[in-house]
Amino acid sequence: MLSARRFARSFSTARSLYAQNLTEKLVQRYAVNLPEGKELRSGDYVSIRPSHCMSHDNSWPVALKFMGLGATKIHDNRQVVMTLDHDVQNKSEKNLEKYRNIENFAKKHDVDFYPAGRGIGHQIMVEEGYAFPYNLTVASDSHSNMYGGVGCLGTPIVRTDAAAIWATGMTWWQIPPVAKVELKGRLPAGVSGKDVIVALCGVFNKDEVLNHAIEFVGDGVKHLSVDERLTIANMTTEWGALSGLFPVDETLVDWYKKRVEVLPQPHPRVNETTVGALSTNVVTADSTAQYAKHLVLDLSTLSPYVSGPNSVKVSNSLATLSEQNIKIHKAYLVSCTNSRLSDIEAAAKVVKGRKIADGVEFYVAAASSNVQKDAEKTGAWQALLDAGAKPLPAGCGPCIGLGTGLLKDGEVGISATNRNFKGRMGSPKALAYLASPEVVAASAVLGKMGFPEEIVGEKPPSASGISYSIEELPTEEAAADASSSTSSGSVKEGFPAVIEGELVLCDADNVNTDAIYPGKYTYQDDVPREKMAEVCMENYDTEFGKKTKAGDIVISGFNFGTGSSREQAATAILARDMKLVIAGSFGNIFSRNSINNALLTLESPGLIKLLRERYGSGSELTQRTGWFAKWDVLNSTLTVTEGKDGKEVFRQKVGELGESMQEIIIAGGLEKWVQSRI
Repeated sequence: MLSARRFARSFSTARSLYAQNLTEKLVQRYAVNLPEGKELRSGDYVSIRPSHCMSHDNSWPVALKFMGLGATKIHDNRQVVMTLDHDVQNKSEKNLEKYRNIENFAKKHDVDFYPAGRGIGHQIMVEEGYAFPYNLTVASDSHSNMYGGVGCLGTPIVRTDAAAIWATGMTWWQIPPVAKVELKGRLPAGVSGKDVIVALCGVFNKDEVLNHAIEFVGDGVKHLSVDERLTIANMTTEWGALSGLFPVDETLVDWYKKRVEVLPQPHPRVNETTVGALSTNVVTADSTAQYAKHLVLDLSTLSPYVSGPNSVKVSNSLATLSEQNIKIHKAYLVSCTNSRLSDIEAAAKVVKGRKIADGVEFYVAAASSNVQKDAEKTGAWQALLDAGAKPLPAGCGPCIGLGTGLLKDGEVGISATNRNFKGRMGSPKALAYLASPEVVAASAVLGKMGFPEEIVGEKPPSASGISYSIEELPTEEAAADASSSTSSGSVKEGFPAVIEGELVLCDADNVNTDAIYPGKYTYQDDVPREKMAEVCMENYDTEFGKKTKAGDIVISGFNFGTGSSREQAATAILARDMKLVIAGSFGNIFSRNSINNALLTLESPGLIKLLRERYGSGSELTQRTGWFAKWDVLNSTLTVTEGKDGKEVFRQKVGELGESMQEIIIAGGLEKWVQSRI
């Protein structure tokens, strides 16, 4: 981790010494209501008007929230896209009624709508050109990171954000720290983009990129196909990042040209004009752009890798696992991660002329109906069926534990999907691994985890050590002192110029939303504010209520607010009249739910480290520190003193809280702000 002083001065460094990275430039394009001349940096809160917003089976819950806000008209129906993809195998009347409600709502508002069977929403967004180079496109689904594979800044939002976009065209984002991931060299034969991201998740498995934006750079990028980039960007979600952005380079432009000129697949958003502009209006990071971290991976040192079991943070070379003769029961070539044409063809090449092993079920689903049609034309689809694969409709399905073919107790599954969380694809007593389409197909034929080479009796490649490194930025020497910063912001009437209070230390990482607000109250809609305040943090510390008071500022460790998406985790803290939470880092959904409910949050790894050095290893879960934090909103500075007017012990430049964000807080949260706008 960054040292306290190095991190504390990182934002001032960015403002005084560095230009913009690609993420900052794209957010700048889609930001609204910025002061004239304002250049955005990591840490800044900003209102954005994304080019497109996709929702899937959750479109109806979003619609109910939209209507509950009093909205009657979608602000920009060309901005909104609805797809049905998650529970497409479910033919129950209840699910079909929900699907009809979504379709009727889309028709009423003249919104682009794609029915069940058309494909997975993320694939549709790329195919139909909604996710397009240099766009900022969001979705109410975590795998919107995938759009970065085509140079589009894609990031997830929650349902309240989606309803806000439908009603006003806008939502908010805090620009995260940006990590530069340099890919060097070229992949050896038999190694794919899936192996790249599985290896990255495995070797950098200490939350190095948690809640970061990622920019992929380096000479190795040009050797990766667009499909491989989409796979890698898709799984930056599992790596913990909020986006995974590839450059718009010759490889990508040629891919689009082929779509227009050769296939042909012209579309109003993907045509000669829009594609031609990619070569003439190039956007790149500035040479002196600021990054929080620099990670390096040498692609030439990779071999086929497998993630698991039951965790993306665990990865092993296939060579190691193959020697263990791990029997498999189910194999999957499904999901938005690895079910494009190149993936299906790669798997078909492995199984062609062979049969799936006895006792193994191999499930296949194309990422979209267009992909399946293309695979049928090439013969790849039929080759999979002839081998004994079981076809599923284009959609999500077993990847998220829905429909046919889920893992049962004691079974082992190998999948080309993106998540292998315990119990996600079926029984929590099953083991789930992730691998490339070729390895999944080979394992299905072999009946055990193995290489395609093993099918024909050839010696599989051996594994060598992966070459990788990480550098924390900026360096101590390059950092500028935050105390030299000058006023750059403004404060709206009704918003406090200073927020201050005593720090109360909850010294733990990964404090989840159930610890903050007990699950037994989550689905009770009539819990009064007083009760919410009483039970706040009781699953973390039963003494929390006795040790804290109104106006306190909670400070905790890393990934605060991880877990389920319950909004009450934020509103319970507000019920205790606490307006600010500081943490080393936050779970992304908690951060969004906090601002959406007018609870402010600040990330400060340096401050929690400093407090742990002073108070760490104490027996109390909740400790009053006697330290007072002061957030100067005008100067975007956090200072901490021993005692209310005592000696300063910490200072940090923080992201600017712009007037548009202040409006949301003044209104009492995003929903009330939307109501004021409509």
